[in-house]
Amino acid sequence: MKRIGLISDSHSYMDEAIVEHLRNVDEIWHAGDIGDLTILNVLPQDKVHRIVTGNIDDELARSTYPDELWFELEGLKVGMLHIGGKPPRYAKGVKKKITDHKSQLFVCGHSHICKVMYDATTNCIYMNPGAIGRHGFHVMRTMLTFDIEAGKLKNLKVIELGKRGVL
Repeated sequence: MKRIGLISDSHSYMDEAIVEHLRNVDEIWHAGDIGDLTILNVLPQDKVHRIVTGNIDDELARSTYPDELWFELEGLKVGMLHIGGKPPRYAKGVKKKITDHKSQLFVCGHSHICKVMYDATTNCIYMNPGAIGRHGFHVMRTMLTFDIEAGKLKNLKVIELGKRGVL
């Protein structure tokens, strides 16, 4: 079993509340729009980090982290990229990538809207953790934690980190 902490759209912001929720996970996934890469230094370094870049990320970020990841963990095929759209209207080419990789979990960011749903057209769970940063149009800063065990998602939690403009 692996415990996952999923964040996105930090836009150069990371606070202790976020880090505290990530202390008890095995892997930290960041679905893009990191911003200033130095914020990643405060993440627990004893965890596996799976990080993709987003549309605001600069050339240094893009030379350090990929645009997308496709991998298998605990028997679950996972795809992660920043701009994915959402079911049934994925961003151009994304649905094909999900089906080509036979992904069972597709993770993206960008919308700043926390959403988890099953998409029967791809036989895949769609997951967007919302945004942890202070910039954007979202009202509530959110992240997700969940477990992956024997190819299944378990113990999914939406964590509300407070309103966007309130520290």
